[in-house]
Amino acid sequence: MKRILIGLVALTASGLSAQKSGGTLKKAFQDKFYIGTAMSLPQIDGTDQKAAAIIKKQFSSVVAENCMKSMFLQPQEGKFFFDDADKFVDFGMKNNMFIIGHTLIWHSQLPKWFFTDKNGKDVSPEVLKQRMKSHITTVVSRYKGKVKGWDVVNEAILEDGTYRKSKFYEILGEDFIPLAFQYAQEADPNAELYYNDYNEWYPEKVKTVIAMVEKLKSRGIRIDGVGMQAHVGMDNPSIDEYGKAILAYSNAGVKVNITELEISALPSPWGTSANVSDTVAYQKEVNPYTKGLPKEVETKWEKRYLDFFGLFLQHKDKIRRVTLWGVTDKQSWKNDFPVKGRTDYPLLFDRKDQEKPVVQKIIKLAEKN
Repeated sequence: MKRILIGLVALTASGLSAQKSGGTLKKAFQDKFYIGTAMSLPQIDGTDQKAAAIIKKQFSSVVAENCMKSMFLQPQEGKFFFDDADKFVDFGMKNNMFIIGHTLIWHSQLPKWFFTDKNGKDVSPEVLKQRMKSHITTVVSRYKGKVKGWDVVNEAILEDGTYRKSKFYEILGEDFIPLAFQYAQEADPNAELYYNDYNEWYPEKVKTVIAMVEKLKSRGIRIDGVGMQAHVGMDNPSIDEYGKAILAYSNAGVKVNITELEISALPSPWGTSANVSDTVAYQKEVNPYTKGLPKEVETKWEKRYLDFFGLFLQHKDKIRRVTLWGVTDKQSWKNDFPVKGRTDYPLLFDRKDQEKPVVQKIIKLAEKN
């Protein structure tokens, strides 16, 4: 009998330990910042039920990977397609999530008609303003009170601190940014409004983004946060560089969103010694882990994630949200960028929809901080 009792006690203790170690990201970060993920169309329309279940269990915020971009929402002028975006927002609402709209104004993935007249020539500044206002007002108004934050402008500034010479810039100059924020603010005064970009830790880019934030504020136009896309590699950027940028944006009076987070385990194609024309050698060098990560690489990759989450927790008073750019490795865009057809391991859940060991390590780190 004593042996049975001891066995029951041990089993109970083991069960409690398992429950404790089986925590969720959503619960671990609930009093720190939103922890989110991007949703692809199969997860939105119910095709990928396993990933959708992970999202419901693990995350407190969602953003659509593609279906809220202008080329999908308004493929023809005045003709909107909201089916997929509606499903995405419904998913977020039903699961009590902080919903992000991505993105209102971006030079990429927008319909061809946006900048041209019926003769194929660039439209006037006034026409472009009208088209911007119509698109932003229609989209933001439709989800007023449901979408809690919008990436109003995406990727308008280059690493050297100059403005991207997009058609928005060519026709309207820098003013297209305050106009976009003004239109979004008018459409939903309660939604949070963000500027989102990549490589926002480059010093010259930091300066220009902050100058843009200050310019908006000086005009009485609201900007609530800066989204720092976190497409991270194994060695770049450094934690120190990234941390300095977080502080700089916070000191400018805006919240910081860590957006589009993933950590690629693969070598950069620009650092390869193989000749691109030598297909076999090149593929072997840039795509070395087709059958899984070697233990030493996995260990380094885990440490990279833990170092970044340690930084985020250190600045939890400045950070509003951390969003992973996808759920599982099999769906990640990094399998096809910057080289098509590679096998990458950048996300927290594997190709079999299972959480990786790093998930519980991140949870424990959050519980300690």
